[in-house]
Amino acid sequence: MKKLLLSFFTAFFILNVNAQSPCTDGRYASDVFSDFTLTSDIEFGQNSTWTGGQYTLKMDFYEPEGDTETERPLLIWVHGGSFMFGDKTDYDVVQFSERFAKKGFVCASINYRLGIFPLDSANAVKAVVRATQDLRAAIRFFHKDKQEGNTYKIDTSKIFVGGSSAGAITALHVGYLDDACEVEDYLNESTIQSMGGLEGTSGNPGYPSNVHGVINGCGALARYSWMEAGDVPLCSFHGTEDAVVTYNRGVVNPGIPLMYLDGSRMLHERACALGVEEYFYTYEGEGHVPYVGDAGIMNLTVDFIRDFLVIQMGCNETALQPENEPSEEANLYAINYCDGNPVDEICGAAQLNSQSQKQFRIYPNPSNGFISIDADFEYDKIRIFNIQGKELMTREGITNGLNLDLSKFENGSYIIQLEAKNGILSKTTRFELIQ
Repeated sequence: MKKLLLSFFTAFFILNVNAQSPCTDGRYASDVFSDFTLTSDIEFGQNSTWTGGQYTLKMDFYEPEGDTETERPLLIWVHGGSFMFGDKTDYDVVQFSERFAKKGFVCASINYRLGIFPLDSANAVKAVVRATQDLRAAIRFFHKDKQEGNTYKIDTSKIFVGGSSAGAITALHVGYLDDACEVEDYLNESTIQSMGGLEGTSGNPGYPSNVHGVINGCGALARYSWMEAGDVPLCSFHGTEDAVVTYNRGVVNPGIPLMYLDGSRMLHERACALGVEEYFYTYEGEGHVPYVGDAGIMNLTVDFIRDFLVIQMGCNETALQPENEPSEEANLYAINYCDGNPVDEICGAAQLNSQSQKQFRIYPNPSNGFISIDADFEYDKIRIFNIQGKELMTREGITNGLNLDLSKFENGSYIIQLEAKNGILSKTTRFELIQ
């Protein structure tokens, strides 16, 4: 197995040394239950899809078999699939749900609205917003149940959300996107309001949708600056060679480059600089969601999440005793490095509003082989992709007023992206080549 680098970061591991009894009894830290009970297809909401039809939101609920505890921490898992496919029965979310149910947690694996059409940046952002709205409805569902019968026996002060890939992106945005004005860089206010705002209208209105921690498997956040001092703890794990959701900062590419996001490494640096409690596991040399299809990496990942959650339960003595022994190269102790340079969000200020209006134009479009670019902002990188998402050209150190000769390209549709010098602003559009 390739070398795994593990880095934990908190504000120097601020832990409760007086462990609660569940920790010493083994609950949350080990498999104290031999089996779990699964209740499938629980309806928790409904909302309109991108086609205008109605979609009923459902979840699968996992709980320890024979459990008598009435205040249990909840993990809500969100599947991946580029916001276009996937299901609550996908391998990773099922594994997480089954394994953590045996440790004494309760888990919900949810479905959410899928679909991006037409396939462009604006509709990709809408797909993320819809997913976050549906996840928030699931959180509210359990708060509502707590007040109306406590069927699921949840401790609503310990609700965590997480997932892989698109599921992690969804969980991160629920955890750290807390003001609609931040989204106005991507969607205008009227569009956001027409979708129901950040809370959405997927069900269970009037109840809280806040969470108490985020579990990020190979995900990303639109802007790391959306994470602020005092935000909830974060548990991240990501491969350095991830070609789908970039480990650092870059285009998320499910076939076509649609979104430019900050990956787990950027979130680590942001959390580190702000003192947000955060734990970061790097799969050195591994690609996207390497724990799917590799039992050894899945075991290590479960242990890593387990240690994060055990600490959130107020315990610390089990963190040095993994159930699945890691390789000798794995480091279970803190590597405290902090080289981030955070940029604070100025939500609602003129700077943010002006950036959201910045655009660029290419002409002629359709092109006969030559294009000119005129942008409202300074940029120093241009990237061109074909419609399948393959990068065909990159130019750096360039200035405005650029002219490009694309006569060697075949006729067809292409994606062009400009990146600003500060690394934050990125704009993408599509053009046709007809020679």
